[in-house]
Amino acid sequence: MLDFNLKGKVFVTCKDRSVSYLEKEIRELGFVPESVTRTGIELRATMEECMDLNLYLRTASQVLYEIKSFYLRNADDIYRRFKAIPWEDYLDVDGYFSVNSVAENESITTPLIVNVKVKDAIVDRFRDLKGRRPDSGSDFNGLVFQVYWKETQCIVYINTSGDTLAKHGYRKIPGKAPMMEALAATTIYATEWNTRVPFINPMCGSGTLAIEAALMATKRYPGLYRDHYSFQHILGYDEQAFLAKKSKLESKIMELPDLKIIASDISLQAISFAQENAITAGVDHMIEFQVCDFAETEIPEKPRGVIMFNPEYGERLGENDELEITYKRMGDFLKQKCAGYRGYIFTGNLELAKKIGLKASRRMEFWNGTIDCRLLKYDLYEGKKEEM
Repeated sequence: MLDFNLKGKVFVTCKDRSVSYLEKEIRELGFVPESVTRTGIELRATMEECMDLNLYLRTASQVLYEIKSFYLRNADDIYRRFKAIPWEDYLDVDGYFSVNSVAENESITTPLIVNVKVKDAIVDRFRDLKGRRPDSGSDFNGLVFQVYWKETQCIVYINTSGDTLAKHGYRKIPGKAPMMEALAATTIYATEWNTRVPFINPMCGSGTLAIEAALMATKRYPGLYRDHYSFQHILGYDEQAFLAKKSKLESKIMELPDLKIIASDISLQAISFAQENAITAGVDHMIEFQVCDFAETEIPEKPRGVIMFNPEYGERLGENDELEITYKRMGDFLKQKCAGYRGYIFTGNLELAKKIGLKASRRMEFWNGTIDCRLLKYDLYEGKKEEM
């Protein structure tokens, strides 16, 4: 049985180009990173603290708790080395588990070989010790083991999250070309919006940016919307401790009745989807939804805040001509109607971005899936610069 109060090495993963925002979140939770890579942060934490990391982090993908690190020469050694690990300390014989692996070794042609050999080693150890074995499969419905193997160094983790943390659990209707919730949160962090001034999101689609803004402002954390994690299947897990943590999340909610968040879209269906998602997230009362062309979006005069677009990128043939006009209109709208605001456009098409007609003061790099994207910042100050 795992001691949930025993500190160990933990690696929190995220998308490439997002790690600085994840580091800020982790430090705000009181943890001290030991090392930072392009796609994650290593720190020391207990399994009890891993529960908190899963519940609170907005920009993370997975929270991995290391259980073993060893030399592994080639595929022929996998079964023997993995069978020697005391899996019965972590997994109940009547439980369910899955194995995921990332392998870079010349003896491996496909990661599936690693998955199969590790699963065989685990179930055979249980058969030898207990005369029966736990169930296993490819989904993440039980305890998830993660294997990272590069050349001759192998690290075995418990993936305490299970399914990715990048999905925050409230978006039941994704809509057209949705932005993942973790990416939406990351880009909002990148705007340095202070959560006290208006947040305006024209072309809102299914509402992810506006909803994430409302969640951040009111301290509603992702764990509010999710009830299943891999750590719940570890021997030693305390359900009452988990429920207490969930209750603590509820107590942190802070309503801000004067905060202005506006989300608009020309599509009535998109606004309907966004409203349904906002209801699920419990923030529908905080967001003013408008069905209109983006240029007709209400822009409060004071206080000046942040306006953020996530337009289409024109991935399909023939779309660019129409989108060139749209991108130019966005630039005109920012220049003519949003003076005093800080403007942001998130796009995966840098050629279209040239049509905006404004000079970006910053160009921040992100990935949206496999699409190379930029968050473009436009300073639209009029008169005295205000805090945003």
